[in-house]
Amino acid sequence: MSEEKKFDRGSALSIFGSDRKEDFVALILALVIAFGVFVSY
Repeated sequence: MSEEKKFDRGSALSIFGSDRKEDFVALILALVIAFGVFVSY
């Protein structure tokens, strides 16, 4: 057991290189969707 197992969070499915950028884009999209729902009702 010389090699250490690293937990993979599914980064292979990500279109972004870094998790920070992916989280930031997800936050922006969530705000845009919430604003759209707020305006439409």
